[in-house]
Amino acid sequence: MKINSKDFRVQEGEKITLKQWPTLVEPFYKSNKRYQKLLGEHVEELSSLQRLLYASNRYAVLLIFQAMDAAGKDGAIRHVMSGVNPQGCQVFSFKHPNASELDHDFLWRTTRSLPERGRIGIFNRSYYEEVLIVRVHPEILRTEGLPDKLLDEKNVWQGRYRSIVNLENHLYRNGTRVIKFFLHLSKEEQRKRFLARIDEPDKNWKFSLSDIHERKYWKQYMKAYEACLSATSTATAPWYVVPADDKENARLIVSQIILDALNELEMAYPKTTAKRRRELQSIRKLLAK
Repeated sequence: MKINSKDFRVQEGEKITLKQWPTLVEPFYKSNKRYQKLLGEHVEELSSLQRLLYASNRYAVLLIFQAMDAAGKDGAIRHVMSGVNPQGCQVFSFKHPNASELDHDFLWRTTRSLPERGRIGIFNRSYYEEVLIVRVHPEILRTEGLPDKLLDEKNVWQGRYRSIVNLENHLYRNGTRVIKFFLHLSKEEQRKRFLARIDEPDKNWKFSLSDIHERKYWKQYMKAYEACLSATSTATAPWYVVPADDKENARLIVSQIILDALNELEMAYPKTTAKRRRELQSIRKLLAK
């Protein structure tokens, strides 16, 4: 089966109910050997397109990954981007903002890390945390130093959605393509992965008590994601809801979506001018002596 990116795309204006989106679909591979072959092909093509992106120097690409804990963001980034030249790719992970970041608007700290033309930037979590975890835990909002009149929870989220959409539209108009992934994990699969992190010694470092604490707010997070995806998936910066209960399948879907997006860009290697060709031939003669 061929992966159709559109099957996972949230259309602009679409009202999302996550229960209607699967966390598991029929795998696009029949064996682990087939999975490795398909992923290898995707990685090889992605590497080639990344070189073309860098050489053409016309576009930047920003990949945003959001998900509940244990959904496989780190693994997807590591496996899918494994063949990309590190000089052409940058990964940023955003945790709780520090004091300096809290003294600025909520988009400031991530805007500083946007990719320049010719590069792929990856946000492992992003400015979307400000309408997800902050919405689930509104007490965080009250620590951000905003004037009291701006803390109206009836309006603050819609205002932040508008700010995000405006930013992403601005980026699009200036050559940055934003592709956003929500790795859609079931609560039961998260439970199994948490148990694995406890039972397998080499995974103990991945687990913390805060993971269990946030699990208590599952329903609130799903509502926050539904509102966020519905409000901020646009024609120029779409969200993709990727079934994440099968990690290997999720990686194939993510890589195919990235490939499709890159193939839509008008890219070409710079053409050599007649003057430049004469110069190169002159240099070649010197080297041939």
